[in-house]
Amino acid sequence: MTEDDDPVFKALADPTRRALLDRLLIHDGQSLTGLESELEMSRFGVAKHLRLLEEAGLVVTRKQGREKLHFLNPVPIQLLYDRWIDRYTRRRAGALADLKTVLERTTMTTTSPEAMTTQVFRIHIKATPQAIWEAITSPDWTARYGYCIPATYELQPGGRYLAHANEGMKAMGAPDIITDGEVIEALPPHRLVQTFKMHFEASQTAEPYTTLTWEIEAIDEQVTRLTVIHDTAGAPVHAALVSGEQLEAGGGGWPFILSDLKTLLETGIGLSGGHP
Repeated sequence: MTEDDDPVFKALADPTRRALLDRLLIHDGQSLTGLESELEMSRFGVAKHLRLLEEAGLVVTRKQGREKLHFLNPVPIQLLYDRWIDRYTRRRAGALADLKTVLERTTMTTTSPEAMTTQVFRIHIKATPQAIWEAITSPDWTARYGYCIPATYELQPGGRYLAHANEGMKAMGAPDIITDGEVIEALPPHRLVQTFKMHFEASQTAEPYTTLTWEIEAIDEQVTRLTVIHDTAGAPVHAALVSGEQLEAGGGGWPFILSDLKTLLETGIGLSGGHP
């Protein structure tokens, strides 16, 4: 176990904190008042547990008006899976097959209207903001992590975002343009806001464009915090897919993509086998 793992393991060891994560998994973006009402515990006690979860990176908070909302961040759990489970069982060679499975599954199911529409993911990477910006916006980099999809950006408001299917996806019948969108705001290397829609299946194309925000913040000279906020309002199929909850082997969606990005930037070899 590494020192980076310690806070996550300690946070998960407590049943009350696991219960809080379960509640956020069911209904994300809750206030302290909402979470307190579901537990037989004082407000102070719930706040203390939430603070420990936030310190471990398992919960991310964001202001909405006067409220502070709490969001489940599954990325640290994905990192534990990648480090302690996946490397002892199988590599991510089945990622595209898992992707196809969940796409076919979500085509036949719907998400309730009460389902969470904003998802927040956060990860700390030993890299500069500029390096992370290039990894997000350069096709040479995007082809080497996650689902290995080369993406191009016109980095100005109104500019196009296009991501092309790789050969594995084309073999499954995917169109050439697998995702597309429009750049709303580009402030390199710290903030990128864009629209986003997938086209792997007709069910995604039928949904409205979602909004994706990348926030890149230097913590010190070596570490940068990357936060991804995905507003999937009106797009339940997208919401199910990018959350990663439905993919087999404990991964997928943004948790897998960000874990792979971190691994590639820090070690030179991504989980998908990509090299810089």
